[in-house]
Amino acid sequence: MAQRQALSAKWSKVALTWLPFADAASAEIPLSRLLRLSLFQVSVGMMTVLLNGTLNRVMIVELGIPAWLVSLMIAIPLLAAPFRALIGHKSDVHRSVLGWRRVPFIWFGTLMQFGGLAIMPFALLLMARPELFAIGTAASALAFLLAGFGMHTTQTAGLALTGDLVDDERRPRAVALLYLALLAGMMIAALVIGGLLAHFTPTRLVQVIQGSAILTFFLNVIALWKQEARSATIASAQTPRPAFTDVWQSFVAEPITMRLLVAVGLGATAFSMQDALLEPYGGEILGLSVGATTFLTGGWALGALAGFTLSARWLSRGMDALRISGFGAVVGIAAFMLVIFAAPLASPVALLAGATAIGAGAGLFLVGTLTTAMTLATDKTSGLALGAWGAVQTTFAGLAIAMGGVLRDMVSSLAVSDELGLTLANRATGYATIYIIEICLLLATLVVLGPLVGQTPAAIRREGRSFGLTEFPT
Repeated sequence: MAQRQALSAKWSKVALTWLPFADAASAEIPLSRLLRLSLFQVSVGMMTVLLNGTLNRVMIVELGIPAWLVSLMIAIPLLAAPFRALIGHKSDVHRSVLGWRRVPFIWFGTLMQFGGLAIMPFALLLMARPELFAIGTAASALAFLLAGFGMHTTQTAGLALTGDLVDDERRPRAVALLYLALLAGMMIAALVIGGLLAHFTPTRLVQVIQGSAILTFFLNVIALWKQEARSATIASAQTPRPAFTDVWQSFVAEPITMRLLVAVGLGATAFSMQDALLEPYGGEILGLSVGATTFLTGGWALGALAGFTLSARWLSRGMDALRISGFGAVVGIAAFMLVIFAAPLASPVALLAGATAIGAGAGLFLVGTLTTAMTLATDKTSGLALGAWGAVQTTFAGLAIAMGGVLRDMVSSLAVSDELGLTLANRATGYATIYIIEICLLLATLVVLGPLVGQTPAAIRREGRSFGLTEFPT
């Protein structure tokens, strides 16, 4: 019996070593239930691959739609991003006669996701026909808008539900587990969708997107099933429900909140400007196929998965979450330099390595800032805190995606017309300009993060090794 108990203890240590989010579970909320809940993040990851990866390549290269219009279309779902804080707050104080706060938001978000994906492929094919371009553009805008509002509503309420289910100690790590599921979903979706679209046809495009709509619906229903308990307090009209403005003012009154949100915005912009350009960069500059460029998104997801796993190990050892974000920014700088040199070297391997490193840097940055945001939340403001973090992150990401496409078109047009000189007369110049801007933004992110290191409530309660960000000039 003693040997069996010792062996069990050893295996438990192995589980915590190789599955660093395993300790997010508890007796009340076992890991199997958390993993089932994380399925809604898998559906969001699948949609992210479609919108930011596969579809932008197909629209630009196969359908011949201008990159600036594609970038604006991909940015449409992010119109919902500024409302994430409000959505989170509404789910915090929602009154339902059935006694649920989060379930109604996740359910209607799922329906919007399904509707947007259901009509999207036909709308895109209409855009490729000049005589139906206007109708196709309007239908595509509606499809992207529905998909975007559904995705952000589902994700915000789902993350808040996770915060409700786990205790204060495990809450940041449980939410980080869900982001790990998001990245795993992206990686799997990139591999599967890339394989299905290796030989592109319009019919295959319709099948892939509508299949994704059906899969999204079932994943979200399974994730939601029997997760939130019904409460008479939630159903009661006498339960106090403070106004959004009052709760928001209290939240931003924390000394580090606004600076943290600025850092999140800068970092999100830096990591997202290339989202709509990475696959076209591989297709246009290096001549890669649709399937091959989709694997770039898979490499990004694999890198981000590694970033989340590594950050989890560092968090378990007591490292300051914002130091982890700083490491992510440094990795991102090196990654963008590698992507820039992939063109003159004509190296798909360098591009794949750069894409993977971008994902790793983004993963480290996101989990660090997300964990910090969770330490600023209270029991009654978990939806607001997650919504504020998500609103800033996705809003700036959307603006960066749109801006990246426009700037790339402008610079590339000037370059190929010899306006920038013979040396830069190449289509790759437009892409390289975007990556250089992202490097500068990551340096600015380090400047903003520096004074925050060691100043968060969680960091003050524990000691950590110096990373050097506090010495960065500010």
